[in-house]
Amino acid sequence: MKKTITRRTALATLSLALLGAVGAQAQTAYPSQPIKFIVPYPAGGATDALARMVAQKMQDSWQQNVVVENKPGAGGTIGNNQVAKAPADGYTVLFGIVAMVQQITLMKLPYDPIKDFAPISRVAISPSVLAAAPNLPINTLPEFIKLVKAEPNKHSIGSYGPGTSAHLQGALLNLQSGLDLTHVPYQGGAPLVTAMMGGQLSSAFFDAGSSKQHLPKFKLLGVTGTERLSWLPNVPTLKEQGLNSYEPMGWFGLFLPAATPKAVVDKFSAETQRILKLPEVREKIEAMGLIPGGETIDNFAKVMKSDADIYARIIRDAKITLN
Repeated sequence: MKKTITRRTALATLSLALLGAVGAQAQTAYPSQPIKFIVPYPAGGATDALARMVAQKMQDSWQQNVVVENKPGAGGTIGNNQVAKAPADGYTVLFGIVAMVQQITLMKLPYDPIKDFAPISRVAISPSVLAAAPNLPINTLPEFIKLVKAEPNKHSIGSYGPGTSAHLQGALLNLQSGLDLTHVPYQGGAPLVTAMMGGQLSSAFFDAGSSKQHLPKFKLLGVTGTERLSWLPNVPTLKEQGLNSYEPMGWFGLFLPAATPKAVVDKFSAETQRILKLPEVREKIEAMGLIPGGETIDNFAKVMKSDADIYARIIRDAKITLN
């Protein structure tokens, strides 16, 4: 029996073929010009260092300049917005952090962190460590909770600033453990460490990556995530100790504008995953107290959605607002 091909069928087949050809051409030709990494934080920090490491490896592999530009300000939203509004051609890339999804509930944004970006992969993952001041007469989380309850309105918990992971994690500790720890925000990690050492704080959630060298000075009570850290094997997770919603960890990740062609997104993701499997890259990330990333696009998208939901619930339940 002779099969009749209608004009509509022929046009549809031709359109699919053309789309496939365009996608293949985009993937083959990309990159054909310099790539720009936007880091929405100042130079010198962990975000900047990780971005420059990945950029250099990508430049070596693709034989195209990969330039890192720092665009700090407004909690990272200035740089984030620049990439969200950039041409979706694969040449403007965001090196973002977990604050992107926390800010969804905390502030009014000129972009949608979920809808306006194409996630590529997490580059590194940073657990938080709950630490107590060295002068407190406790050694474990249950002992700390008992002490705080026995001495109401006396104890505090520090953070890197309002709305940061440390702030949200401290608020969650108050909620779940029935504590009255006073939140004391500091402008960054250095003054937070100084305050803890000086006895001005009872406790704090520290970012494992930026504070690794200081953690031995404190009494470590627990870590976020679902597994213990390889370099802190004796410190139990908060989940092990009966606390919930501490699964999210800090992360550093790569993003392209949402409308970037899938072929380009896939190629960028494959190259990022290749880089993050290199032994020298993994060693450098681990030396920073971080966990190497490198998961697929779909897995990163699921992490973002899950983290956004958990942080939104914490912010609402703790009634956290940014003035």
